[in-house]
Amino acid sequence: MSPDSADPTIPERFLAAFQARDWETLRGLLADEITWTMPGTGTISGTAHGADAVVHRARHIAGQGLHTELLHILVGARGAALSLRNRATAADGRQLDEYLATVLTTRDGRITAIDSYLSDVDGMSAFFTTP
Repeated sequence: MSPDSADPTIPERFLAAFQARDWETLRGLLADEITWTMPGTGTISGTAHGADAVVHRARHIAGQGLHTELLHILVGARGAALSLRNRATAADGRQLDEYLATVLTTRDGRITAIDSYLSDVDGMSAFFTTP
């Protein structure tokens, strides 16, 4: 690992924990003061504050039957971006098919912020809504 780049194993471990629904491991990667911002108006939109709220959001997202495909991991000086494709079908037939960048800011081996950028904000908002 270059001294000018973040630890590339953190985004790999983050995604592996999310896909395995291993919430304890996911929680261990997060700084206590973490925030996760998500655009839109859905039930997962806005900013989650704190590690417990971030895990709660991840559990909610995973609970909707989300299939996440990793396209790329891009490493920067202060973190990494995960290029992903998310797909899911709700019980009532609503579908989600979006590309996103999940940007992880890291410090001292922990994730301090997550910022999500979506290809279909309206589609995500419609999928993650309370019927």
